[in-house]
Amino acid sequence: MRILVTNDDGIDSEGLIALRKALSGVGETVVIAPNHNWSAAGHTKTMHKPLRVTKVAMRDGGEGYACDGTPSDCVAMGMLGVAGERPSLVVSGINKGANLGGDVTYSGTVAAAMESAVNGVPGIAVSLASYHDWDFALAAEFAARLATRVLEKGIAPDVLLNVNVPSVARERVRGIAVTRLGKRIYRDKLIERQDPFGRSYYWIGGDEPTGRAEEGTDIWAIANEFISITPMQMDLTDYAEIDRLKGWGLSL
Repeated sequence: MRILVTNDDGIDSEGLIALRKALSGVGETVVIAPNHNWSAAGHTKTMHKPLRVTKVAMRDGGEGYACDGTPSDCVAMGMLGVAGERPSLVVSGINKGANLGGDVTYSGTVAAAMESAVNGVPGIAVSLASYHDWDFALAAEFAARLATRVLEKGIAPDVLLNVNVPSVARERVRGIAVTRLGKRIYRDKLIERQDPFGRSYYWIGGDEPTGRAEEGTDIWAIANEFISITPMQMDLTDYAEIDRLKGWGLSL
C-alpha cells in the first residue's frame, strides 16, 4: 500500500516527520507537503498560477517533495502522479493544535483529507490538541494503527476521518471515542494598528476558541481526555431541510 503523507504546517514540521516515520511501518510512504505554513487555508485549490514541486531532504534526512501550493494542492499533485503512482491512502498531520467542530471548515490539515475523499481515496486528518506543547509520539502511533485498520477494513470513498488526540501523558488517555462534530465558540477580536504613513491595517486576533462539551462530540472527547475520531462525509446536504424548503412555495 502507498500512503501519501502531507500537512498544513509545512514540510519542516516535526509533526509531519513523526507521522511519516510511524506510517513507514504500515506501507510505502511518500511526502508531498507545502513549503511553508498554510494553517487555516481551508480547502483551497490553486488555479491562477503554476505550481512548483521540488524534491528535498527533510529534517530527519528522509526524502520528500515540497510544493509551493496549498495542502489540497499537495494531495491533488500526488493523485495526478507527480511523485509516482496514485496512493491508496492519504494521512494529513500531525497538526499543531486541535481541529474540532467548525475548525474543520478552516483547517488545511482537514482540507488535505477532503481532497483525498474528492478523489475517491480514504483520507485521515490527525491533530494534536495543544497550541503550546507538542509530543507527537502517541498521535503518530495511533495514526499508524488507524491507517492499518482503514486499509484493512475500508471506508466509504467520500468519507474522511478527522482525528484529534489529547495532549496528555499516554497513561491519562481514557480511550477512543467515535464522535460527531461539536460546536466551536470563537473569540475573535479585530485589532487595528497604524502603519508609518498613518493608514490603518488590521489583524484578526483574540483568545483561543472554546466549545460546547456536549457528550458524544469531538469537543467533549478532548475535554475528557479521549482520542476523538469523527467520520465526515463530503455530502453537506441538509436532507431534513429539503421538504421544509419545498413547502415555502418559492417561485419566480
